[in-house]
Amino acid sequence: MTTAIVDLGAIAQNLDLVRAVAPGVEVMGVVKADAYGHGMHRVAQVLRARGVNWLGVALPSEALALRDFGDTGPILAWLWAPGNADIVRCVATGVDLGVSNSQMLHEVVAAAGITGTRARVQLKVDTGLSRNGCPISKWSELVAEALAAKPLVEVTAVWSHLANADLPNHPTVQEQSRLFDQACESAEALGLDIPMRHLANSPAALTAPNTHYDLVRVGIALYGVSPVTGLDFGLAPAMTLVSSVASVKLIDAGASVSYGGTWTATQETPIALVLGGYADGIPRSAGNRAQVYLNGQLHPIVGRVAMDQFMVALQCPAAPGDEVVIFGQAPTANELGVACETIGYEIVTRIGSRVPRVYVGLP
Repeated sequence: MTTAIVDLGAIAQNLDLVRAVAPGVEVMGVVKADAYGHGMHRVAQVLRARGVNWLGVALPSEALALRDFGDTGPILAWLWAPGNADIVRCVATGVDLGVSNSQMLHEVVAAAGITGTRARVQLKVDTGLSRNGCPISKWSELVAEALAAKPLVEVTAVWSHLANADLPNHPTVQEQSRLFDQACESAEALGLDIPMRHLANSPAALTAPNTHYDLVRVGIALYGVSPVTGLDFGLAPAMTLVSSVASVKLIDAGASVSYGGTWTATQETPIALVLGGYADGIPRSAGNRAQVYLNGQLHPIVGRVAMDQFMVALQCPAAPGDEVVIFGQAPTANELGVACETIGYEIVTRIGSRVPRVYVGLP
């Protein structure tokens, strides 16, 4: 069976590392997408136990899942569309909501009226990523509307998101920081008291101290996957995806492997069948590109990865039942991502729900 071994101790270690490079500011532990595949509830428990005040999620439903699990601390949910039925309950349970435009603000105000609870909002300004976030041209209008709604709305923060922080010293990082400062200054000029400002994501937390402000939002770095190509920062991988050899056979020269015959043996070759496939989150594109670790050596995946299984060309003896490391320390999630023309973020978050998570490293 394919299994994801999650080292909670590694997550705690990575948190300590981030705190060391971003001293004096709060860390928001980002646990969206089931904590990047690592298990939102278990990770949230580890972070809260280590003094993490803020948790960050994308969806209001994720925030409410944390509330249902018993988490009562500050949570920011930032990605939602008009008409989301979870907004009323988020307001009622004290979830901070990211607000990027007037329509979102109006829905939060309405939810506050329904619940009789003052809504907590964090106003997001678009400083150059051009996704959600209020355009600079509409910023003053949004701030003024938030101030007018003050009896029903508390603005708890102003924030933005960086486009190229994974490229250290990229000029847009400094430009976005400058625009963020200007947006904060204009908001203050309108009379907004800004309790908290945040801009930095994982790569900026690790490489751009001038973007730290009051809080850094840290996701992928907590899980030990470097957000910057070529640098590991001493991060400890928190997930190791393992499986096992189901069978071994010797194929003849000229025999092709798996669907479509995309790999053909040039000589007699021992082939191991490994449990796990794209239904478990292993990229189909890993075939003929990526390697796995087995019995002290790396072995290439050959032929197309199937829904439930894949094949490797053995470089040393192996037997049914032998453990196969698909990613972890070697190869890393980033290395598998490079082989599949994607990123480590996608590799860890795509691990499927039928893959059990086994937690180690902390009680």
